[in-house]
Amino acid sequence: MSNASTAWKPTADTPAWAAKASQSEAFTRGFLAGFGIPGYVLVAGAIGFGALVRDLGLGIDFAILSSIIFYALPAQVILAAELGRNASLLTSAFAVTLTSVRLLPMAVTVTPYLTDYKGRRWREVLAMHFVAVTAWIEANKRLGPLPPHLRLSHFLGFGNTFMLFTVAGATIGFFVAGLVPTALTAALLFFTPCYFVLTMMQTARASADWLAIGLGLVIGPLTYLVAPDIDLLVAGLVGGTVAYVHGRRAR
Repeated sequence: MSNASTAWKPTADTPAWAAKASQSEAFTRGFLAGFGIPGYVLVAGAIGFGALVRDLGLGIDFAILSSIIFYALPAQVILAAELGRNASLLTSAFAVTLTSVRLLPMAVTVTPYLTDYKGRRWREVLAMHFVAVTAWIEANKRLGPLPPHLRLSHFLGFGNTFMLFTVAGATIGFFVAGLVPTALTAALLFFTPCYFVLTMMQTARASADWLAIGLGLVIGPLTYLVAPDIDLLVAGLVGGTVAYVHGRRAR
């Protein structure tokens, strides 16, 4: 265990179980922690995705494999839509790449929490696969108060739960597609971004945080009307930059 881990001190937010927990217990508690509102939101969104996949004429194999390999609902929806309208593979890959750019800053900010103090780099690489909106939010809420040597195992725990929920939801949605109205499918897909926005609002503290959220909510829809393939990228880049400059000046 490194000096960084031994120098760690518990805080008021540190759970009681963390003081003497093993790696396996940290993983198990993370796995069980996934059975909560964030996990259920993922299931709802994945059900909508599974129904969409069937409506587009794609197979159950696509619904399951994309949930495991991509593990990012916006990218999965875009790929399904592109393939459903017989777009070229290059066009589909480009659209998915643009959508997935948003995951880079998430991965960068959560990486310091995901160090394996025994040097098992494959666990760190595996953890990066689970970095998506919901897992990122939960990582920022849960990992800080934990001892450093338990954080990676805990993250892998709820990361695996979220992936299982995503696969289960996509499978359920695919098989009940004929029973679910189109409007309900769209509403289920909307659960995840709603959860993300509400969570950001709950954790916002500085004026720069609120400015970034407000600009994103305005710039995103406006950009979608002009360039729907890069709306998330533009909203994040412009809104985030303006909020960052504002925050620097305020400090």
